Amino acid sequence: MDLQFSFCFVFFTFTAVFFLFSFSLYILRLNRCCNCDVCTAFITRSWAAEFVNLSDWYTHLLRKSPTGTIHLHVLNNIITANPDNVEYMLKTNFDNYPKGKAFSAILGDLLGRGIFNVDGKCWRFQRKMASLELGSVSIRSHALNVVVDEIESRLIPFFSSVAENKDGAVLDLQDVFRRFSFDTICKFSFGLDPGSLKPSLPVSELESAFDLSSKLCAERGMAPSPLIWKIKRLFNMGSEKKLKESIKIVKRMADQVIKTRRETGFSSNNDLLSRFMGSISDGDYLRDIVISFLLAGRDTVASALTSFFLLMSQNPKVVKKIREESDQVMGETRDTLASFKDLQNLHYLQAAFHESMRLYPPVQFDSKFTKQNDVLPDGTFVRRGSRVTYHPYAMGRMERVWGPDALEFKPERWIRNGEFKPESAYKYPVYQGGVRVCLGREMSLVEMKSVALCLIRRFDVRVVNPSQALRFGPGLTATVSGGLPAVVRPIDLQLA
Repeated sequence: MDLQFSFCFVFFTFTAVFFLFSFSLYILRLNRCCNCDVCTAFITRSWAAEFVNLSDWYTHLLRKSPTGTIHLHVLNNIITANPDNVEYMLKTNFDNYPKGKAFSAILGDLLGRGIFNVDGKCWRFQRKMASLELGSVSIRSHALNVVVDEIESRLIPFFSSVAENKDGAVLDLQDVFRRFSFDTICKFSFGLDPGSLKPSLPVSELESAFDLSSKLCAERGMAPSPLIWKIKRLFNMGSEKKLKESIKIVKRMADQVIKTRRETGFSSNNDLLSRFMGSISDGDYLRDIVISFLLAGRDTVASALTSFFLLMSQNPKVVKKIREESDQVMGETRDTLASFKDLQNLHYLQAAFHESMRLYPPVQFDSKFTKQNDVLPDGTFVRRGSRVTYHPYAMGRMERVWGPDALEFKPERWIRNGEFKPESAYKYPVYQGGVRVCLGREMSLVEMKSVALCLIRRFDVRVVNPSQALRFGPGLTATVSGGLPAVVRPIDLQLA
């Protein structure tokens, strides 16, 4: 017994010393002993005295920078809001700015070999396959049918029940939109209906595990050094123990769906999993791919809808214009949902969503890791292995990019000659750009516009505190801490 105890003591002592030594070398190698004002503010969190969110502080620093680029030495991270740099990273010199092993390690336990966590041949294979599937008319039609069914059977009845409550019940818009988008993306990806938006608002084991997994993976990325979470994972302790347990639930339920689909047949189903099963036999690989799409399609849509309705509460004139446009295109009978053709003709609604995501992008920043030494178009030197981050949240608030009214919500900036006109993907990288541009962009817009329009035409949705400064919690997408409380009332057609 004493021998066993001594062995364990020596082993763990050696392991701890080894990691402390490695951590020290890591700090020295990356020059983390920086005492510049920016790094000091980051380490001490003194920025929090003036700014609500880290992204707001970054925006402040980037706005002051002559090049629109800053260097956070303590994280070995170059952050840019310069469109020329973004185009260089995502298009001109794309091969030198992959996701990188450091990023893949952060999400590897959850996403495995999924498309959003790989580079090279593996990424190209999945990209080609996903492009063929998501670009087909049948899959887009299936996606719209899923959204329409969820709107008609759950979203409208739920909002109607709340609106009929004479006591002025308050609901959390963010929670509702997360439930809605989780139902739709599960149906679309797996052919599985978790029923998150049923009247009782049930707690879904899969949804809870998925949310916790996403949150804890994001916290990995915020750690000063990857060694911190890697040590915790090695000893299965703290947040890493919770992450391991939540990922186990997600993968177990995904594996069950795949197994059932193989037993019952998949050739006649339209969901994404069934389509991929015709080309991929590896169960683990299939699971990783579909979980990746689950991550992309759920949280981004819910995030965009949440901030959109905050801005609608702040800008009632925009709501009025959306209603007027929809009446012109669809007629004044407001008990019908928009068709795909209707949505294409609603230019002001399209502009309003793009303007909303300019100010509140669902993914506030995206990082790459350089393969070789390089120089960005603004003259910034990038050392091999450095993290380079472009920041859509900050870019949307830059006067040098969007003009002196950059902080104003103005859908009209997207309208030319009465029609919606998009901006460059490198000025507006909400859906990335270049060869990594989001394949689900059009489908996500269809879903968001369908939801927003059906609610705006039927209800008066008002955020309880519309002037609030949003505080974002840790996560892979922008999530409002504490949710977004709102009051819902039936629309007064005479005042609409």
